[in-house]
Amino acid sequence: MSGASWLVVPAAGQGRRMDADRPKQYLTLDALPVMAHTLTRLHAAFPEARLCLCIDPDDAWFDPAWVPFADWRRVPGGRERADSVANALAAIANEARHDDLVLVHDVARPCVVVDDLRRLVRALADETVGGLLAVPVADTMKRDDGSGRVALTEPRAGLWHALTPQGFRYGLLTRALSEAAEAGVAVTDEASAVEALGQAPRLVPGRRDNLKITHPEDLALAGMILAAQASVYSETTPAGVAER
Repeated sequence: MSGASWLVVPAAGQGRRMDADRPKQYLTLDALPVMAHTLTRLHAAFPEARLCLCIDPDDAWFDPAWVPFADWRRVPGGRERADSVANALAAIANEARHDDLVLVHDVARPCVVVDDLRRLVRALADETVGGLLAVPVADTMKRDDGSGRVALTEPRAGLWHALTPQGFRYGLLTRALSEAAEAGVAVTDEASAVEALGQAPRLVPGRRDNLKITHPEDLALAGMILAAQASVYSETTPAGVAER
């Protein structure tokens, strides 16, 4: 099979910063929930991949009809993102091989394009450490002094915004998350867990429109991005899939 062996999509977050009546993955974007858009993009790139969808056990919003994958399973989501990913890795322990590539993608990133997804996997084909989509920082970066004032301006040379997907071999990612949990290391993404092992994940440049929906205004922005992306693709091609 070409592409990623496994896809893990953490979708147990409550999205409280959205100030909405439901988790952000279930908010409507162009007549469909955010989750449906995200899963459609992933399926367009890797239709044969096996999906682990991490959902809160008490989730009352989820509809299996939104999942386009033939091989998928629902996994209990954890309190934190790392807990959800660890649950997914444990759920496939008897099936995954040590060197299987696992891609982890935020459910709230529905604008990722298929070309970026496939390019990441190609870049990681012979990569033993793994890597992630990222974009170089373009804005001037300020560090605050803890009281709402600028302490200093950080040089932006060499700084990147981490995106998703992030891809690592099953064995390495499992070890990284396990050891981080045991050591009490704060893990904000999969790459940070791998970094804690002394490894250096590869940065794979991605598109800047791979937006993560976090704040209320992001939903409208994501809608505009999807519309702009659709305008450059064939109407007969699924959203985000470039003509070849």
